[in-house]
Amino acid sequence: MIVSGPPPNQLLQLLDAADFDLLRPHLATVEMVSKSVVGEVGIAPRHVYFPHAGSVSIRVSLSEGQTIEIALLGRDSVVGTGAALADGISPMDAVVLFPGVASALEIGVFRAIAASSTRFRKLMVRHEQVMLAHAQQSLLCNTSHPVEARLARWLLRAHDLSDGPILPLTQEALAQMIGVRRNAISLVAHALQRAGIIRYSRGQIEIVDPHALLTTSCGCYSAVKAHHLRLMGAVA
Repeated sequence: MIVSGPPPNQLLQLLDAADFDLLRPHLATVEMVSKSVVGEVGIAPRHVYFPHAGSVSIRVSLSEGQTIEIALLGRDSVVGTGAALADGISPMDAVVLFPGVASALEIGVFRAIAASSTRFRKLMVRHEQVMLAHAQQSLLCNTSHPVEARLARWLLRAHDLSDGPILPLTQEALAQMIGVRRNAISLVAHALQRAGIIRYSRGQIEIVDPHALLTTSCGCYSAVKAHHLRLMGAVA
């Protein structure tokens, strides 16, 4: 389906009418199905995706065979620009974590528009800088901060990208996202629930008190969010 108006993706909404008109005929609205792969390490991507709703987990593989998330992307982001801008292959895996909808743009069209529109190209480069900040801060956080703070940071980011307080998420998935064992997540989630900050049951977590969750988090969440707003604001 071809979009007829500006979709609810914050990056596309930063474009002026002339630049969006370059994209409009080529944007197709697609479903993002949970656990589907929209970018695979070592493979040249065919599309970039501008999420309207839902979230995509950007992951790297470790030498021990484990994977760890370095960024969670949603309606304030675009998926696949790194390889698209570099005319290369995907350096990371991109897996749909929360289902939703996105605007898909073929790589060839993306590159042609990036070559012809300074504003569009600048916006995409700025986004790559934001994603790099997410990745660096995530890796720093996962190696330096206690599990409780790391979990709070991740839940705040997921909450920002969600349309409601309830996240369809298992403790096993959370453990993979921040690179810890499931029993560590279980202990911390239980403590947060006792404190009235979250409520969880099998397969879902509800954010009850976002302000308390922010207090529990380390400074990584606020640092990356401020960096994101500063870089994107420089384009507007």
